[in-house]
Amino acid sequence: MDLQSLTLLVEILDAGNLSAAARRLKMSRANVSYHLNQLERSVGAQLVRRTTRRAEPTEIGLRLYQHGVAIQSELLAAKESVTTLGQGLQGRVRLSVPSGYGQLVMAGWLIDFKRQYPGIVLDVVFENRIEDLLRDEVDIAIRVVPEPPQNLVAREMGPVRYVACASSGYAEKHPLPVQLDELQGAPVVTAAVIGRQLRVSAYQGQNLGEVRREVILEPTLISENFLFLRQAILAGLGIGLVPDYVVQEDVRKGDVVTTLDDWRLSIFGTQMFMLYMPNRQHTRAIRTFIDFILERVRAPGAEPEDQSQR
Repeated sequence: MDLQSLTLLVEILDAGNLSAAARRLKMSRANVSYHLNQLERSVGAQLVRRTTRRAEPTEIGLRLYQHGVAIQSELLAAKESVTTLGQGLQGRVRLSVPSGYGQLVMAGWLIDFKRQYPGIVLDVVFENRIEDLLRDEVDIAIRVVPEPPQNLVAREMGPVRYVACASSGYAEKHPLPVQLDELQGAPVVTAAVIGRQLRVSAYQGQNLGEVRREVILEPTLISENFLFLRQAILAGLGIGLVPDYVVQEDVRKGDVVTTLDDWRLSIFGTQMFMLYMPNRQHTRAIRTFIDFILERVRAPGAEPEDQSQR
C-alpha cells in the first residue's frame, strides 16, 4: 500500500462513485476500478461497496480513508510551511454565496478579508442553487436551507427573517394585507424555486404556544436577484416578500413600509448555514477564512447576519 493508493481511495469516497472520482482524477473509470481492485487485493479485504449510484466504505475502508485524509492534511500543511516560509498567508478559497446576501451583507466582509490577507486568492461565485460542493469544486457555500445536508459540515450563521413590505407610494394607493390569507390575492414580488409551488411559512408565538400557518402564493414578479426585487418593490409593483436586510435601509428612511409584523415569515428556511465537506483537507487559507467569517457573524452589533437569508 502506498500514498497514491490511499489518495485514490479518498477521492472515490469523497466523490461518492467511481465515475465522479475518475473525472476528478482525470482517469478513465475502468482505470480507477482497476487500481481500487489492486488496493483491495493488497489489503486482502473489500474496501468499497459499489452500487449503481453510490460507493460506500466498508469498516476497514473507512479506517483507511480516515488515515488517508490525515496523511493528505499533514502533507498539505508541510507543503504550505515550505512555500510560505517568510511570506504572508497564501492560498485560494473558492466560495459560493447567495446573490443578495453576498452582495448586500458579505461584500464588505470579503473586502476586509482581502485587505487583511492579500496573499489569499478569493474566488467568489454568486448563486442560490444548492449543488454538490465536490462537483463544483467549491470549498465553502453559504446557504439558507430548512435542514443542512447530512453529508456536509454545517456551521450556523444566524436566523433568517423575511418581511412583507411595500413602497410608501404603493401603500398610499392600495390597502396592505393585514391577514395572511390576503397575500394569496396580492401582487407578490419575491424569489421562488423554479418548478415548485411557492409556499410561505408563517410563525407566531414561541415554543409550545407557537402557531404555524402556510400560504400558497402566485407571485406577479419572481427573481433570484434580490437587488432587482428591491428595485421592483421601490417602484411600487406589489407586496415584497424578501429578507429584511434587503429593504432595511429603505424602511429606516420611510421609503418602504412593512406589514404582517406579528408573523415570522420564511420561504426557503429559517437559518443561515456555512457548509463545507467533512474530513476534507483544509488549507490554512480556508481555515482562516472560516474563522474570519464566523467571527464577523458573532460580533456585537452584527445585525445583518442575525436576520439574513439569500
